Amino acid sequence: MAQLIKLQDYISRYEWNAYRYPSQYIRLKQDNWKKLYALWNDSLDKDIEEKLEDESISAFSRVKSFMKREVDQEAQVKTPSLPDSELALKQYFLDKLFPVQLKWATSTVTDVSIMEQKYDHDPMLKFFLQRFPDTYLLMYYPIFNVKKAPIEGEIVFISPVGIEVIYLLEEGRSATIMAGDDRTWEVGSNKKILSPLLALKRTEQIIKSILHVNEAEFPVRKIVLSQTNHIVYRNEPYNTKIIGKHEYGEWFDKKRKLVSTLKNRQLKAAELLLNHCQTSSVKRPEWEEEDNQFQMDHEV
Repeated sequence: MAQLIKLQDYISRYEWNAYRYPSQYIRLKQDNWKKLYALWNDSLDKDIEEKLEDESISAFSRVKSFMKREVDQEAQVKTPSLPDSELALKQYFLDKLFPVQLKWATSTVTDVSIMEQKYDHDPMLKFFLQRFPDTYLLMYYPIFNVKKAPIEGEIVFISPVGIEVIYLLEEGRSATIMAGDDRTWEVGSNKKILSPLLALKRTEQIIKSILHVNEAEFPVRKIVLSQTNHIVYRNEPYNTKIIGKHEYGEWFDKKRKLVSTLKNRQLKAAELLLNHCQTSSVKRPEWEEEDNQFQMDHEV
């Protein structure tokens, strides 16, 4: 599950320490998956309700306290059954982890940002977070500060081997997109859109400038990505990959199969980019005592 290190201009705890939180996230996620999986294995032979009644501190309670601390009294009333299959259990775990990732990307111990509710149900945000390895770091439409002016960037996907700036292009499943010049592309026979290359180049230039000024070297590539449309082009632009629905599967599999640990250059690049992002937040009414535990609401 990729890590959401920046969402728009919301405050992120990754801003506090870009080296600490990525590895901590991986460790805590793995530990709690093991606890949940052990409980699920045990529940194949025992009823979970009975187990919770018999044990003063059950394994499920530990997972609950680990993943969910800020829960109101009503949300603690009932405990649902875990899924029957291991595949469904994995999806259950990922779905419960998603709100935790949003929390990490919108709050710290002392500050909080007011997140738009649309992100709770954003299918592409969930796609990027649930379908790629933990060592991918995601900046979802970050807002950069450039000469004291806010500029919204495209999706920035930071892997151990480089940075991809991604433009999502979806124009209806039956439409064929013709990649034209640097200004306009055509959708079907009667619609024109601004070329995605304009937005990609803007974000690429910002990222490269930040890295250059700080004498950090890390590859940066641009991606036009569509899961639903065939994209036709004569010549692929320089340092840009155009991925339509026919190429999407190969791109996706390649990303999924990348086996690597977090890299120092990767974390350095993430830290530099975070340092040049705009952040809007307010102080919490009361400081929380901890900031490094997952909390998962076990309510469906």
